[in-house]
Amino acid sequence: MTDQPSAPNSEARIIGWPCDYSLSPAMHNAAFAELGLMHSYVLAPTPPGTEQAAFDALHSDGVLGANVTVPHKVTAVGLVDVLDDSARRAQAVNTIVKQGSRLVGYNTDGTGFVSSLRADGEFEVTGRRCAILGAGGAARSIACALVDANAGSVLIVNRTVERASQCAEIVGSPATVGGIEDLQDADLIVNATSVGLTSKDEEFVGRIVAEIRPEHFVVDIVYRPLDTDLLVAARQRGARTLDGLSMLVHQAALSFQLWTGRDAPVATMRRAALAALAE
Repeated sequence: MTDQPSAPNSEARIIGWPCDYSLSPAMHNAAFAELGLMHSYVLAPTPPGTEQAAFDALHSDGVLGANVTVPHKVTAVGLVDVLDDSARRAQAVNTIVKQGSRLVGYNTDGTGFVSSLRADGEFEVTGRRCAILGAGGAARSIACALVDANAGSVLIVNRTVERASQCAEIVGSPATVGGIEDLQDADLIVNATSVGLTSKDEEFVGRIVAEIRPEHFVVDIVYRPLDTDLLVAARQRGARTLDGLSMLVHQAALSFQLWTGRDAPVATMRRAALAALAE
């Protein structure tokens, strides 16, 4: 984490397409105001094919850095000057910090996820059996962070076994590939699919829900809707749950610290995100 104070009256951006749905401006602008920092956080809509121009623009004066969201997290790996270990391992970037003339890429998704488990879920990862639904950038980031937090095992479950195998290979030991039937052996079940598990995936969700037990802790990183079909079904089967807003807030707090060198006002950021979500 950087401990360099940020320049006054600077700007952070979110690079994505689309990005007008993002709760990040509400969270970060509330945090800047809370700490009396004269910064701003703005949208930088970036259609596919225009990523290079968006990244070049980060070299402008008065830019702290940026967040990167879908569909550019993987592309960003090749557009920054330096990769932090978190981004190198996951092969995905969600936070960029401008350090002098260099753009440094980080990934706060996984670490933010583990922080959310501890802070909002009272769940300690060490020694636990963890299962992740999905094999994309978010799944890789979360899996890497779970391994780093000394999880006992990390199971990757994906509709396409080849993608699950690629994800497990990137993450490394103790990540393995499994099927839906293996979920019952997990302590933690995480939905890290990019679109979430909704009624549109009724058969797939049904197979997953059938494996959920009261002793499971089920997390969905989707936050629109805040209470997903998966979480509702999991609670009906007696499991504890955690929504995706928790991860969103905690990964944002880590980005904030990287840009400013200050501890983020997490409670303020969560209130701002909930207010924006309600709108």
